[in-house]
Amino acid sequence: MAPCAARLESKMPPAIRTGGIVKTRNRVLIGIGGFFALAIGTLMAVTAHDSPCPAPTPLAEASADTMRSIAHRCYKIPEGLALVRKPIPMPKEGQVLIKVHASSVNPAEWYGASGQPLLVRLGGGIGSPKDDRIGYDMAGVIEAVGPGVSRFQPGDEVFGGVGGALSEYALGREQGAIVRKPENLSFDEAAAIPIAAITALQGLRDHGHLKAGQKVLVNGASGGVGTYAIQIAKAMGAEVTGVCSTRNVELVRSLGADHVIDYTKENFTRADTRYDVILDNVGNHGYFALEKITQPEGYIVSVGGSKSNPWLGPITRVFLVRSVAQHFVDPKLPFYIADVNAEDLEVLAGWVREGKLRSVIDRRYPLEQVGAALDYIGSQRARGKVVVILD
Repeated sequence: MAPCAARLESKMPPAIRTGGIVKTRNRVLIGIGGFFALAIGTLMAVTAHDSPCPAPTPLAEASADTMRSIAHRCYKIPEGLALVRKPIPMPKEGQVLIKVHASSVNPAEWYGASGQPLLVRLGGGIGSPKDDRIGYDMAGVIEAVGPGVSRFQPGDEVFGGVGGALSEYALGREQGAIVRKPENLSFDEAAAIPIAAITALQGLRDHGHLKAGQKVLVNGASGGVGTYAIQIAKAMGAEVTGVCSTRNVELVRSLGADHVIDYTKENFTRADTRYDVILDNVGNHGYFALEKITQPEGYIVSVGGSKSNPWLGPITRVFLVRSVAQHFVDPKLPFYIADVNAEDLEVLAGWVREGKLRSVIDRRYPLEQVGAALDYIGSQRARGKVVVILD
């Protein structure tokens, strides 16, 4: 810099001297923000693309080596689901082949089949599903075992979770989420358990740290997770309050709830009772409202939320909103994704054998009406579980 220019700059006010730096920094920040906005917009546009559904084909003739199966062909309910025939798979090392007698559908299947929220397509496939299998919860009989399998043998009645459970046969891992079915449980009752009951168990036990003698409130007590949560909390020795609509009050009370609140008549967030754990399956009240009825050292465990955000759906609440709220409320706000595993299935099976846990089944559908079953799940009106019968 020339001496005259240097002397001139040294005499400038600091605001003028740094103005160029500030403007440059702002341009950089605006550029970075614009880049991310463009990237997010592009990603949303790409994930929102729907590939055309393949034309339906007639169901092939039955044969000894084929099975009926639901194929997930595109992101649409019920049009994206087709009843097809596939070869019966053969178990490999460490695998078992299960003849499925019953399966159940959950919000997880609704999200996957509909492709909503759009976030699910990042894992499930852009434009169309990359895996045409659908379903997870099941109960059935071991048909065959692969090399090295010693835990099960043909004829064992089992229940648990396997990929592609909405088929007459499905493969599972011997060391996977499969256990023997209690004798006092039917196949459809057993198939209703895995995802919903384990979500309730892990939410209360592992993330709500529920202990005997504590008070727990289950918001959405008549749904799939809620009906199990009421019973599991009682089995753990808690004092349980269930929140539901008028038509479900007697159902929730019959499951063992000590208190039942009809949300059409009473706003439970304005009551004086404080709870040690709130298991929120609905997400229709803000965290600040829930804080008022939770012990300062308690837990607000979010399981569900609104589907209204087309990109994130319920994740908007249980992840993003929670991430902000946790800095301003005293109760802990754990976030979790249920892990279906054999150990917890055995815990649930034990309670079934002791008469402490039962399945509430709202509707049963045949395999060819899986689309209707998922439509009903999507309505969020189900009382308990929705089961698909394959017999």
